[in-house]
Amino acid sequence: MEAEAPIRVLLVDDHALVRSAIRQALDAPDIEVVGEARNAEEALDLAPRLRPDLLLLDIDLPGMTGIEAVRELAPRLPETRVVMLTVSTDRRNLLEAMRHGAAGYLTKDLTGDALLRAVRGLRRGDLAMSRQHAAQVVEHLQRGGHGGMPGEMRLLSAREQEVLRLLAEGLTDREIAGALAISPRTVESHVSAVLRKLEVRNRAEAAQRYRCG
Repeated sequence: MEAEAPIRVLLVDDHALVRSAIRQALDAPDIEVVGEARNAEEALDLAPRLRPDLLLLDIDLPGMTGIEAVRELAPRLPETRVVMLTVSTDRRNLLEAMRHGAAGYLTKDLTGDALLRAVRGLRRGDLAMSRQHAAQVVEHLQRGGHGGMPGEMRLLSAREQEVLRLLAEGLTDREIAGALAISPRTVESHVSAVLRKLEVRNRAEAAQRYRCG
């Protein structure tokens, strides 16, 4: 029986000591660290060329954040699993990362053996995430996947929900108008209604409420 190829891993962290510790933890015959990046920009350059099986990505990076990076990389590299490896236990970061395509969320307080098990488990289809974080994701989905605010979302019309979703994805009024085949002025009207119904002060707050609750 032919042995499986090693799991090819790309590390993205701005601290050399952290990258070294991760590399040491993953020193095993069935895992190969194929590259390292100090920031998201380097990862965006390296990952499409290396096409690793797994990308271990910190959130708190200089310049572009890890969450912004997963939003860029996940659609471009569907065969690569992106797993956040971070000190952050913030629910908002967890949900944002998963929403943008992360396949897991690990915190840096886990042991080297636990990291090794998590990486190997991905090949078996296991979830690279603590039970606590998995429970938060499930709860979020059960409550509608809109930051846990199904009651507030019901206040919005179907079109207002579409506008809010596109707003949360970073589209401008003109881009939203083009996507929905309506005028920019109509978009402005919908946005005003959304702000009023959600009782938020501006578009950024509305988008944040939609994403994370």
